[in-house]
Amino acid sequence: MIRNTSGNNGLFIPGPTNIPDQVRQALNVASQDMRAPDFGEFTLPLFRDLKRVFKTESAEVFIFPGSGTAGWEATLTNLFSVGDKVLMSSFGQFSTLWVDMAQRFGLDVEHCKVEWGLGVPFEDYRRILEQDKEHKIKGLFVCHNETATGVTSDIKQVRTILDDLNHPALLCVDAVSSVAAIDFRMDEWGVDAVVTGSQKGLMMPTGLGIVAVSQKAIALRAQATLPRSFLSFDDMMKHNATGHFPYTPATSLLHGLRASLDFLFEEGLENVFDRHWRLAHAVRCGVEAWGLELCAKDPALYSDTVSAIVVPEGFDSGEVLKAAYYRYNLSLGSGLSKVAGKVFRIGHLGNMNEIMVLQALAGAELAMKDCGIQIELGSGVAAAQETFLLNNRVSLKQAA
Repeated sequence: MIRNTSGNNGLFIPGPTNIPDQVRQALNVASQDMRAPDFGEFTLPLFRDLKRVFKTESAEVFIFPGSGTAGWEATLTNLFSVGDKVLMSSFGQFSTLWVDMAQRFGLDVEHCKVEWGLGVPFEDYRRILEQDKEHKIKGLFVCHNETATGVTSDIKQVRTILDDLNHPALLCVDAVSSVAAIDFRMDEWGVDAVVTGSQKGLMMPTGLGIVAVSQKAIALRAQATLPRSFLSFDDMMKHNATGHFPYTPATSLLHGLRASLDFLFEEGLENVFDRHWRLAHAVRCGVEAWGLELCAKDPALYSDTVSAIVVPEGFDSGEVLKAAYYRYNLSLGSGLSKVAGKVFRIGHLGNMNEIMVLQALAGAELAMKDCGIQIELGSGVAAAQETFLLNNRVSLKQAA
């Protein structure tokens, strides 16, 4: 099949996301001396402003050249030792991969396997922690937003369980596809380590793995014996104190990060979260109008950054993706692992607005129709338009 390459590619995968012009322009910077005595005047405000995004006052923030996966590894190797018992759950591709990484590093993983489409198993977590009278479980791991299934879990509820049981386990959270798009409150929720990446809500190219770590976790790092070098918190802290790094940083990406943070703060974080909800709600209304279902099993779990849409029995979502890409120059997210061929995903996070969402829905309708899926053309688009009009009326009324 020959690809239609006219116009711009409609990018609606859940990351990398669309990059604002201001950020792309900021990336185009001349090489500079990363050991210059005044380099910290540029980088120290980055650490400070990332704390605003994580909503923390006291955490240490680390910026690694890497991805969210590097952040996962940094969290494991700096805070745990071989044989440490940790509690984890898997309910999608990325929560599964973090479990796999912990097992590769020799941690003793208590693994709660959950049906894909559901979220964090709160009752299982409570039962297992309640039975852990000797506090052998050193870490509790949670995927905040499971990108493969479009499921967001309640981190506050996990903290409540730990507090109710007075359990000292470190709370470690994968928030790669939620930070800077879905409200995340590190201090309020008592999170000890949170991982994100530059290519999602921060609207940048892939290349930065960002980790925020509580002072409680920092104090315990000396007890951890897993080897680390490139991802060492100790090495980072020593050099970050003056705004420098233990090795050459991804300087151009740091300039992009500066522009991204300014972009987010100009809109206002609470407005950013509200915008993501509105766009996600419109997509969900569109899916309902098609007569299709989301992979997420409960509306309380619906993600505001990505929707995983189940195709009817007998159809292959991979064919929908191919039709969208080759015929309409539209990139939709694929189904991963257990849901491969069963779902396609619409990413609605980052630099996104109403017209772009309508483009994604219209293109998905054409691609599904091409594949023989019986939907009414325009139904999803119209449903989304109605929600946008309703929200606009409410906003205008409030403004008046």
